[in-house]
Amino acid sequence: MISPPSLMDDVDAVQAQIARNMLTSGDWVTARLDGVAYLEKSPLIYWMMATAFKFFGPFDWVARIPMVLAALALAWITTAFGMWAFGRRAGFYAGLCISTCFGLFLFTRILIPDVMLTGSIALSMWAFLRAIEEDAEEERNPRWWAFVLAVSLGTSLLFKSLIGPVFPVAAALLYLAITRQLFSPRVWKALHLRSGILIALAIALPWHLIAAIRNPPFFQFTMRSAPGEYHGFLWFYFINEQLLRFLNMRYPRDYDTVPRGLFWGFHLLWLFPWSVYFPAIARLQFKPTDRAGKTRLLALCWTGFILVFFTFSTTQEYYSMPCYPALALLLGSAMAAGGNWIRYGTRVLCGIFVIAGVTVLTLYFLVWNLPTPGDISAALSSNPGAYKLSLGHMEDLTIASFAYLRRPLLVAALAFFLGAAGTFRATGQRAFLAISLMAILFFQAARIAMAAFDPFLSSRPLANALINAPAGKLIVDHHYYSFSSVFFYTNRTALLLNGRFNNLVYGSYAPGAPNVFIDDAEWKALWQSPDRYYLVITEKAVGRLDPQLLTVVAKSGGKLLLTNHPVNQ
Repeated sequence: MISPPSLMDDVDAVQAQIARNMLTSGDWVTARLDGVAYLEKSPLIYWMMATAFKFFGPFDWVARIPMVLAALALAWITTAFGMWAFGRRAGFYAGLCISTCFGLFLFTRILIPDVMLTGSIALSMWAFLRAIEEDAEEERNPRWWAFVLAVSLGTSLLFKSLIGPVFPVAAALLYLAITRQLFSPRVWKALHLRSGILIALAIALPWHLIAAIRNPPFFQFTMRSAPGEYHGFLWFYFINEQLLRFLNMRYPRDYDTVPRGLFWGFHLLWLFPWSVYFPAIARLQFKPTDRAGKTRLLALCWTGFILVFFTFSTTQEYYSMPCYPALALLLGSAMAAGGNWIRYGTRVLCGIFVIAGVTVLTLYFLVWNLPTPGDISAALSSNPGAYKLSLGHMEDLTIASFAYLRRPLLVAALAFFLGAAGTFRATGQRAFLAISLMAILFFQAARIAMAAFDPFLSSRPLANALINAPAGKLIVDHHYYSFSSVFFYTNRTALLLNGRFNNLVYGSYAPGAPNVFIDDAEWKALWQSPDRYYLVITEKAVGRLDPQLLTVVAKSGGKLLLTNHPVNQ
């Protein structure tokens, strides 16, 4: 939650600025960027951030408060679910797995709602099992849990649209089919289906209806997604963003997809360090004869449906986060049961820690004497083709760039060697606690490293220079997302130079959309006028402009703040 690192360009600062715009404009229905309608995302994360801004002010650390609370809630739900299903020890281990796995840390560095959705889905799954429990001694208030299920499904719809309720409902249906309860009148009566649907709709439907009314036409059905066409909110939100994205037919094509093999294999990394215990899951009992067996079977259905769903859809690395709690429950159950596979996994992990520690320490000594001029951007490569994936910037790393990361390298090496020492002879809970401490220390190393990347991933230094410069109008080169942190830290609007594409292109054709897009000819006319203008642009893109017209105000992270008149004029 603490800054640095600052809010990053791209999605991170975009989300925060949308929330700020909602608060300042009073329009909590239609998300907007630079005045342009941004219709593709569900609103609940914006409402949560805007509420935090109202109480604490529009600061970057305030934007992260909902993420922190959501991560804590997810850890608590997973722990409580595990304790209810398997006992205190297994529930504690499940909580360790979800709260210290690498995937949760990585994908909560950005202000995206997936951790909130994941917590809501986990609560749905727990409520489902408790609502359909047959034994009155086992569950004394199933109707309450049917209510919790309905509320969590409605909330999930406001976190990430249709996949919010689809994932838990599909997992539950699969579980009921396997346990031969799909057509059981008792089950459907216990779920209070009609009242549950009404509760979920009462939560989610009002925003959808109001957004459709405020962003007409109300609905036009077409499978054609093309530039220059506008069909209103409902078409874009449901047809373009849900159906056509699943079919990889969506326009704009501002995303890429992870290869299927990597998508599945990456879960060894996302659940690391606990993924070494995956083989032990195969020895668990999945027969739904008791609470533990029912939970394991449901977790299997839950994980399986999500992974198979994204196998046939376009996907980013973090899309499968909703299955992390299910995998954590299975891992916690296996870890509590112990056995040879758990002991073997701990030994394997010890070896991984040793190799990782030696590798990181070797990197440290390789870059010990390398110079570090400017900031880290000077040592990074450029791979723009990878940036449509959430971790695409990882490909920019070079050996020279690690010279800027000497301190986090030492902290990471220390974390790995402590993990190796803690798992060398220890087994069971002592080993698990040592692994958790290793992960926590490694996360601190990662946070320090992200602070070193701050000038490259964020444009905050340019924003600070702009705030302190003489008054003038702002122009942003290429695209809003490229310099979104400038918008957040200055709270300004801007003209977008050659920026009518990707996320803002659809809203730019809406009736009454502001004319914020300009081309090179229009920019040159403005730049040569008596009025002061500022331009933020990358160093690689500035070569197309006449250098005699440019005055550099600030430079950071391979990006420039330019003006058309001397600053002291």
